[in-house]
Amino acid sequence: MKPNSLQELYIEQLQDLYDAEHQIIKALPKMIAEVTSTDLKDALTEHLEVTKTQASRLEQIFESSGEKAKAEKCKGMQGVIQEGSDLIREIEDENVRDAAIIASAQRVEHYEMAGYGTARNYASLLEDDNAAQLLQETLDEEKEADAKLTALAEDINVSAPIGTESEKRTSTRKRVA
Repeated sequence: MKPNSLQELYIEQLQDLYDAEHQIIKALPKMIAEVTSTDLKDALTEHLEVTKTQASRLEQIFESSGEKAKAEKCKGMQGVIQEGSDLIREIEDENVRDAAIIASAQRVEHYEMAGYGTARNYASLLEDDNAAQLLQETLDEEKEADAKLTALAEDINVSAPIGTESEKRTSTRKRVA
């Protein structure tokens, strides 16, 4: 169904977010299993529980809107998660992998922030103050998760090797020559 009103677009956006949350709930345990940093593992585990609450919050919004909680395939989140999964799978160094997990998780958070900000604005325009408040609560949680990931990155990223193997070989050749 193509949306023909702001109300229909709003519901479509909620369905998209609902699917995105469920994709994240499925993907996070796999990501957590790859993490070596205890702090990062704890942060992602905590956010998994927050994500479950966010999905429930969307169900509340659907119910109060008289809509069935239904997921509309979120192709954007699917792509962001797949890209992160592909990247992480290829990394052998655990510190580089943790840095990549943070980068991937932050892309997820930013995608969600855009979606929740839009949905919150629609709810406000449609004068659904309760939904707007619930969506703002989720948006605040996503911003908090992003800030936590940024703080963790400051500690974790410095542990990753700086140069690539080919750069090391090139550097060695220059010194020999």
